Amino acid sequence: MSESVSVRCPVCRREHLYAAPSYPCECGAPVCLPLDRHGVPTAVTHQVWDEAWVAVACAVCGRKAEWPQPELGCGCGTVLRIAVAGETCPSAQPDGDAPAPPRRSFQPITIRTARDAVTVAALYLRWLGYQDIRRADQRPPSGIGLSARGLLAQVDPTVRPASPRDVECLWLTAMTESARCVYFSLAGYTTEARTSADTLGVPLFVLDLTGTPQPANSLADELEGP
Repeated sequence: MSESVSVRCPVCRREHLYAAPSYPCECGAPVCLPLDRHGVPTAVTHQVWDEAWVAVACAVCGRKAEWPQPELGCGCGTVLRIAVAGETCPSAQPDGDAPAPPRRSFQPITIRTARDAVTVAALYLRWLGYQDIRRADQRPPSGIGLSARGLLAQVDPTVRPASPRDVECLWLTAMTESARCVYFSLAGYTTEARTSADTLGVPLFVLDLTGTPQPANSLADELEGP
């Protein structure tokens, strides 16, 4: 169960009640981030990828993965980063002989910002089984690059449909790294981009605003984890 903490903005001193979101572990159990009730929130002046994630272990299966760092937007315009206590989900530990639950369906997160789009793509890839999601070493021509062992992904949160060049650049970069690749776009793809993706073998997903990646070609339907 998600817990709630009282948060005071250090800028305007306004009080907020923040409820921690839960995320789907690969085993199907919800992972609730352990909030620090005595921690002091910090104002985020600029987003840094490495600081936007926190490692927390699932209380059911014990898998440790990185999840989005809890943040809250204050009415004064300040983005507050909420402190996390410990590295284990606060849910009760199950009996040692209890079988692990089956993996359930992906749980979406509403997309309101470009960061939300990247978060959804990272969570979806983790749901597929890629646990070491991180920022890609090479920055793509557009959007944000994500990588995992044997996989390179591009997330385009703009309002412009992805072009054939976008798809081809991702494919070429993945080829140089001997990795598979997958493309996530918020605005979809041009007809030419879909044709290029089918020819090159690139799975395409469209990110709808509910936060559910929708397959945009048959390769995406067939995409499996490592």
